[in-house]
Amino acid sequence: MDLSLAVKQWQALLGEPSVLFGEAATAAYGGDTSGAYRSIPAALRIEDSACLQDVMRIASRHQVPVYPISTGQNWGYGSALPARDGCVVLDLSPLKKIIDFDAELGVVTLEPGVTQGMLADFLEAGQHPYMVPVTGAGPTCSLVGNALERGYGVTPHVDHFGAVTDLEAVLPDGSLYRTTLREAGGEELARLFKWGIGPYTTGLFTQGGFGVVTHMSIILARRPECIKACLFSLKDDALLEPAVERIRSLLIKLPGTLGAINLMNQHRVLSMSTPYPIDKLGPDNMIPQAVIDAMGRQYQIMPWTGFATLYGTHRVVAAAQKEMEKALSGVASRTLFLTPARAHTLAGLAKWIPGAVGQRLTRVAGTLAQSLELVAGRPNETALPLAYWRNPNPQQGPVKNPARDGCGLTWYAPLVPMRPSGVRAYVNMVKQITPEHGIEPLITFTSLNERLFDSTVPLLFDRDKPEAVAAAAACYQHLFETGRTQGWFPYRLGINSMQKLVDLQTDSRTFQARLRKNLDPHNLMAPGRYY
Repeated sequence: MDLSLAVKQWQALLGEPSVLFGEAATAAYGGDTSGAYRSIPAALRIEDSACLQDVMRIASRHQVPVYPISTGQNWGYGSALPARDGCVVLDLSPLKKIIDFDAELGVVTLEPGVTQGMLADFLEAGQHPYMVPVTGAGPTCSLVGNALERGYGVTPHVDHFGAVTDLEAVLPDGSLYRTTLREAGGEELARLFKWGIGPYTTGLFTQGGFGVVTHMSIILARRPECIKACLFSLKDDALLEPAVERIRSLLIKLPGTLGAINLMNQHRVLSMSTPYPIDKLGPDNMIPQAVIDAMGRQYQIMPWTGFATLYGTHRVVAAAQKEMEKALSGVASRTLFLTPARAHTLAGLAKWIPGAVGQRLTRVAGTLAQSLELVAGRPNETALPLAYWRNPNPQQGPVKNPARDGCGLTWYAPLVPMRPSGVRAYVNMVKQITPEHGIEPLITFTSLNERLFDSTVPLLFDRDKPEAVAAAAACYQHLFETGRTQGWFPYRLGINSMQKLVDLQTDSRTFQARLRKNLDPHNLMAPGRYY
């Protein structure tokens, strides 16, 4: 490897200001909520995707490993850090073009630096009736990066890569990847038909390092005539199993109308809507159950809270609402149906209620109103305060950035089959393991379909304390290994846990290794990323 010569050639190609070297690269890209550290020898800011072929030819010529990022805001999974030491970061965030938009058929083609917020502004400016495939990571995060990580959301297109139809990428040797249908049938057909023709190879660019994706086409969900959220509570933890059965039946009965359903435990809802009770911690530095119970009563948050969204015409949504009311009867309490406009009205009225009661209602109503904006396809920072719950440091800028602001966060996000007994066993596992490591048991279930939940467990800790960083890593390891023996495995991994997948000796891993060896014989493209 000849890094110094590669850097000189990259400087000549991109211009010296676009090439960061040594400490400057680490300072710009070295922060992460997990507390991990990587040696980053250099970083390249890519201003024009057309130069990426030459960038990769230089990397290949001098055998310098590279690690592409979109916006580097992969909170809780590695932020902008490479999976391994010694990789040159390829920062694609300056690539902000919306290359093509089909307003009639609802397909957008964009570069990696286009964020959720940018697409929302574009659609609003043109009064286009489509929804942004939002996530809880915030409006400054990349749409391309999330889709490539197979992220999901709560708008009608739950599976974000499922809405991707076409992409273009630069391979490790500098050659281009284009889909067969694009070259044989034209760009329009490629943008409209996901599977193309012949073997489906586009999926190789997700959760891996087969190339640098330069642009992607995404089908957008059309904004419906009516959007209505359903908020409900379970007043007793024992109602979890029957609630799972009712949720599954509703997802089967209302396909296309009922979006993803979130089910959050009391701990998780409190972490999103109330201050961290640092003055009420027990001797083990954990929140005693009695305090959790008292906070639940104070803020009217029950053991479990459900959140679902209905999409369709007014008549269809009204009919679906009746089905939901019937299905949840006898299990759910305080079932409430709200449109985004109604939620904003309630949030405004809460501000007029005086005293501590008004402050609590204002906080909860404001969170609810922002949540409804999110399910309506308008990105915001509703979910980001979670990362700051145990953070002793103040926010350092107008936009939340958990890595910059010193937040400690790692995600454990396993797939959990939608069987009541299995869901209970999973909850028991999380509630047993997390306190052993000084981590509060915050649990959310999100339906991916009528058969499967993804559960997200944020491991929140004080990143300023090395012992807390070590405890969070040990907690993740404990959850990962125990969960795997029970049949629960994460749908995505952070940079500190990707080696666990590499260590699996399976036929699929052997097949991927054969592909990798042929396309990237020197292992230069994102080494260690799921490989």
